[in-house]
Amino acid sequence: MKTTEYFKTSVMSRRPYLKEEWIMQVIARPVRKEVQENGRIRHWAFIPELSKYLRVVTEADGETVHNAFPDRGFKP
Repeated sequence: MKTTEYFKTSVMSRRPYLKEEWIMQVIARPVRKEVQENGRIRHWAFIPELSKYLRVVTEADGETVHNAFPDRGFKP
C-alpha cells in the first residue's frame, strides 16, 4: 500500500487500530467517491468490525493513501 509521509507519521500514530485490509477494501469497493477541490479523492465503505463507515482519502492517483478515519457523519 502506498502512503504519504503524513499518513505514516500522523494518521497511524493517532489511529493504530486501522488495518491495511480495511483501507484497501474501501479503495477497491467504495459505496461513494468524491473528488475534493485539491484533487484528492474521498472513498467511503462500511467496515463491519468498526460498525462505521471508513473514509479513506487518497492522492489524485487514487491509490496513495493520505488519510483514513471512521466517518460518524457519513450518510450513504
